[in-house]
Amino acid sequence: MRGLIVDYAGVLDGTDEDQRRWRNLLAAAKKNGVATAVLSNDPGGLGAAPIRQLETTGVVDKVLLSGEIGVEKPEEAAFQAAADAIDLPMRDCVLVDDSILNVRGAVEAGLVGVYYQQFDRAVVEIVGLFGLEGEF
Repeated sequence: MRGLIVDYAGVLDGTDEDQRRWRNLLAAAKKNGVATAVLSNDPGGLGAAPIRQLETTGVVDKVLLSGEIGVEKPEEAAFQAAADAIDLPMRDCVLVDDSILNVRGAVEAGLVGVYYQQFDRAVVEIVGLFGLEGEF
């Protein structure tokens, strides 16, 4: 696996502590050569500034918003757009999402899916998939 694609609402927008831990995890992934992206069904516009900031501050490599790319998860085209944005085939990407429908759609499109319910559960899968080490 060489790409980590993460949902925003319900995943990255959690408590301050969870956000800190996500930043540490994403930094470790990037340090290990993993391309990172946010794929959100957000409509875009001015209200999406906090999501876009994740790209402009370097937390992730790319941010894709459904309202701006014209397709929503769980449509395969949304996953393809995210994989394309980080220059990887879908089969080399992992999607982390709090919607089981989106995870299922990702798996059907060829990605590995991680169903997000809480950070401590998801981090075990993510660390294993990418061979990451550290305290998250």
